[in-house]
Parts: sequence; structure tokens; C-alpha cells
Amino acid sequence: MATTTRSPRPRPWRSASAIPVRAVLPTTAPAPTVTPRIPLALPSPRVPGGRYRPSAYVGDAVPFTVTAFREGHDAIGVQVRLFSPSGDESLHRLTPLNDGFDRWTTTVAPLETGVWRFRFEAFSDDFATWQHAADIKLAAGLDPFVMRESGARLFDSAAAEKGRSAAERKLLAASAARLRDAEVSDAETLDIVRDERIAALFASRPTSAIVSAGDEMELLVERERAGVGSWYEFFPRSEGATRNDDGSVTSGTLRTAIDRLPGVAGMGFDVIYLPPIHPIGTTNRKGRNNSLTSEPGDPGSPYAIGSHEGGHDAIHPDLGTEADFVAFVDAARGHGLDVALDLALNASPDHPWVAEHPEWFTTLPDGSIAFAENPPKKYQDIYPPNFDNDPAGIYAEILRVVQHWVGLGVKIFRVDNPHTKPVQFWEWLIGTVNEADPDVIFLSEAFTRPAMMRGLAMAGFQQSYTYFTWRNTKAELEEFFTSISHETSDFMRPNLFVNTHDILTEYLQYGGRPGYRIRAALAATASPTWGVYAGYELFENVARPGSEENIDNEKYEYKFRDWDGAEARGESLAPWLRRLNEIRRAHPALRQLRNLEVHWSDDDAILVYSKHLDAALSPTGESDTILVVINVDPHSARQTMVHLDTRVWGVAPGDPFEVEDLVTGARWTWSDHNFVRLDAFTEPVHILHIAKDRA
Repeated sequence: MATTTRSPRPRPWRSASAIPVRAVLPTTAPAPTVTPRIPLALPSPRVPGGRYRPSAYVGDAVPFTVTAFREGHDAIGVQVRLFSPSGDESLHRLTPLNDGFDRWTTTVAPLETGVWRFRFEAFSDDFATWQHAADIKLAAGLDPFVMRESGARLFDSAAAEKGRSAAERKLLAASAARLRDAEVSDAETLDIVRDERIAALFASRPTSAIVSAGDEMELLVERERAGVGSWYEFFPRSEGATRNDDGSVTSGTLRTAIDRLPGVAGMGFDVIYLPPIHPIGTTNRKGRNNSLTSEPGDPGSPYAIGSHEGGHDAIHPDLGTEADFVAFVDAARGHGLDVALDLALNASPDHPWVAEHPEWFTTLPDGSIAFAENPPKKYQDIYPPNFDNDPAGIYAEILRVVQHWVGLGVKIFRVDNPHTKPVQFWEWLIGTVNEADPDVIFLSEAFTRPAMMRGLAMAGFQQSYTYFTWRNTKAELEEFFTSISHETSDFMRPNLFVNTHDILTEYLQYGGRPGYRIRAALAATASPTWGVYAGYELFENVARPGSEENIDNEKYEYKFRDWDGAEARGESLAPWLRRLNEIRRAHPALRQLRNLEVHWSDDDAILVYSKHLDAALSPTGESDTILVVINVDPHSARQTMVHLDTRVWGVAPGDPFEVEDLVTGARWTWSDHNFVRLDAFTEPVHILHIAKDRA
């Protein structure tokens, strides 16, 4: 009879600290207390307040950290017990940070989506306690019998444990016998105390008289795209649009927009984001440059959603049909692109909702419906919904709209101005949608107060816009990058868009082409998710006077761009964007958020940071280290000394190592102090890979 060998199921995690799974030893206490026998406090990952689950994505290197301590001088150990959504149980040993605050940590990269459970456990490390005392006392000739016999009994107990191999039991038994042998000298006894083989046995399977377990916690792990991606935004109506002899414009369609997909994918982007594609109202339609008067042929803002042709579940007839949209989605997937659709909860005065459900809006004392406002701005072409008049009705309708587009293949929604709607609503909507389809991702476009931005992320948004567009100086970027990678990374994933159809910062307006290169390099290397709006590669930097918005804004008109011609003439940033995305794909350290570490330079415009990923946590099985040195002043050449904490990637201070510039191909031998010169007009950034052979 033929037999088959079943391959072991792949582990649903990557970790360098895994140890054999053991049951929690029973402990007793004289009475129930809040404090366990060995106190455990401040566990993470954790969302402030404890109400929401922390989150991660597949492959995310998650630090598990806790404070643990005990009375006296006896040693303790700490471990975290993980339970994957499919039921796999694993145990991971934490190491002390030795920071004076009794913090312990380890890092695990989960590989399975769903809700993970975990709890921290602290235990008396009986071997470490004995080893420390024996090393000191035997060397000093103190209590030799007590130290020897205590160690022998410890070894006897360990040798009797189930799960120990024959070789381990043999080593432990022999060592116990030597400790009891009066002929063995104190010097030989110290060799046993310091034997690395024995220490390794107890490190992987500690003996513990006391064990304390913390509360069980949860970690939501979502698909990789929830945390990693390169986004590109374009307006389908501009792609393939044609200007007629009489000056009128024939709109591009979803079918003609397919022709732009190879160019986007060729630059290495993997998400194509579309502003609203729905019918646009005619009442109070905005004209060019946000004019209150539209001219014949002006297409209107796609954010003024709704007309007699339909609302949020309809497609503008100029763009095509549902069949055309499905064809676009399928074509995008064929190029390795996910489609993200704008979810803008605005209604034109012509939207079917206005006639059918006027209670979904705010009626003013004069009987009119309130327009959207952001004083002093007023949006006369938009009615914002009022979520308090008929919450059950409006909640159900928006859920229906989202489910409609999910049914047509949309798995990502960029949500317009979510901070103007109740956080409670978003928690309900995202939770309801993800319960049916965990792969659906929501990006929060909330440029607002920190509490609201973070509250939306806690409530369920998988990604968030940030203040990145307005963080430009070295000091601002150091603070910002540290915040997003360490302070909020358990619940908020930043999507660093360099520009949007609404945002053209002064830095880009006046930074010239160097400014565009610098901002793209920062976004692409600092966060695993970043994005650009079409036209960035053409250096479109002219603003409407008095605003941070492009003149002749595409929100109000068609744009005609010669992508291929500009690149052929050397006038396009596309090769730079392509190279940045190539580097991101080749280096898993750049697909992590929590591993960014800021280093130092002597110049107030030279920013230095690294991203390191240990081999045990890397999908390639090899460690990866990227070092970014960038001149954030787009108007100058700078030269300075940079100072590195090389311990981050395992190099002792002062030791040399090899670096390769992934932009130019140049190679140098560096150490922890190095001279650099970066000219904003020629090469403003070093993106350095630390060679595996170091030096």
C-alpha cells in the first residue's frame, strides 16, 4: 500500500525568538488580585484607551513589548504566547531593553489575516538566577556546596521534563553529577556554570517556579495591501479626452483610460485611484478654477455628485457603463493594479437623494437646504448629508452603495473628508463591510486635528492621509517620521501622498524640479504606502493665486498631457518614480513602517534615517538595511558629516561596512561618521543599501 508524506503546514509567522510551546505553569495566590505575582504592565501593541484592537498587515514586523519586574534580585524571563486565526499556537521569548524601565520586547511578523490573540507571560528564570549567583559566589569561594547542589537539583528537574531530547537529558544529568562530585574543582564547576550549551537549553525551555500571565489581547492582521502600496491618481475623463475643431471637448471614457494603465504600471505603481466617476449635477455647477459661473462644456466638479442620470451607484454617461467599468477593473488587474474608488458622501442639489430623502440633509430656517461650508469657503454645488436626522436610513443607503461597488470589483475606497461625518458611522460601516469581505480597504482623507485623524484610524480606517505634505524642514520631518513609525503605528497607517488634486504646497510651487525629486524620495522611502496625483511627473507647479491648489484645476476641467513625449524629451519625472518603486520592490525593509530610525547630521538640511529588517523577519530570508541621506533644501548644495548608530543593523561603532547607492550605483566604504555632499540640482539624495558582506 502506497504511503504519502504530508508536508508540515507553513508557520503563520516569522520570528527569531520562537521557542517550544509550553503550557503555563499553575500558580497560586492567597487571594485574587489585580497585580499578578510577577507584575506585567503597559503591553503593546495596544491602542490608547484599550477600546479598539491594534492592527497590522501580513508581513508587518510587529514589536511585542511589555513592562515586567519582580521584587528582589532574582532573574525573570518574559514570553508572548500567540494564537493565529487558524489556531496555531506559538511562544516567543522577549529580551530586555535594559533601558532602566524594565521593558522587554520581541518582534514577530504575522503571515495570516484575521484576528490574532496574544498574552504576555512572565516567569522566574531559575537557571539565570542560579547562574548569576553561582558565578559570583564560586569565584569568591562562597557557599560552594549550596551553589553546587542548587544547580544539580535544577539540572535534575530539567532533565525530567517531557519534551527534552536524549542528548539534552544526557548533558544535564552529566552536569548534575559533576556538580556533586567533590573531586571537581571550583574552576571546573565555573566551566559548568558558564557552559553556553547548558544556557541555550534553559533559554529555549526555562525552568520556572513562578509564572504569571497577563490579560489576553487581540491584534487584527489585514492583507498586505492594507499597509503596503504605491498609489497613482488620475481622472478618467482626461485620459483620452479630445479637443474638437470648435473648441469643445469630448470626454475620455473608462475604455480610453485603459490606455494609460501600462504607463502607470510601468512606473511601478500598484494602486490606481479614481476620483468620483458618478453623474455630476448642473445646479450651481462650478466653472474653471472654482468659478461660480460655469460655461457651456465645463464638466463640473466630480464631487458634486448626482443628477437625473443617477447618484452614487451610477456612472457618468460620458465615462461609459458598468460593463465599461468592469472592463477597466479587469484591465487594471491585468497590469497588477488594484482599483481604488473615491467614496465622497456629497450630493449635488440634483441628486436623487434630495428629492427622495430631504430628511437626509439640513434644512435652514428659510426652508433652503444648507450647502457644504468650510468658512470662509462655501461649496454651492454640494449638499452635505446630515447623519442625525435619519441615521438608520442613511446608514443603510451608504452601505448599499459601498456593497454595490464591491460587487463590481472595487476593494479599496479613498474616503473624501471623513472627518465631517460621525466617527461612529465609520466604525459601523467599515466593520460591517469588513465582516463580509475583510479584503476591502478604506483610506481616510482627513486633513484635520490630530484627535480626529487618529480617532478615525482607531475606528477602522486601514490607511490615513497625514500632515506629510506640510512637513518640509529637517526638524519637522524628524519629528513626523518618528511619530508615524513609533507613536501611532499600532493603529494608524500613513499614506504619504506627495500632492493631490486639492493640494499643491508652497514647497512644490517654489522648490522647482529638485523639490519634486526630494518629496517623492521622502514619501517612497519613509512609509510603505505612498502616492502621487497625475501631473506630478510633469512638474505641474503653478498654483491658482493665493491658494495651495493647481491653477486650471482638473476638478473643474479636462487636462491634456503628453506623457510619452515629455519622457522622450527628458522632461518627465517618470524615470525617477520608476526607480523609487523598483527600489521599494527589491528591498523589504522599505515595506515596513515601524523600523524607521532617525540618525544625525551636522547640517540643518541633511536628514538621515535608516530602515532595517532582520533576516528572520524578511520574506527573502536575508537581512535588509536601507540608509537614506537627503538634502531637504531644494535650493542649495550641502556638505556635512553624518553620524550613524550602526548598532541598528548589527555593526559595532567604528567598524567599516560597504554601501551601494541605489540611485547612482556608486559604492563606498562607510563607518559611523561619514562626509557627504548633496546638490539639490544634481543628486539630492543617497538611497544606500548596506552590503551583506558589510566590508
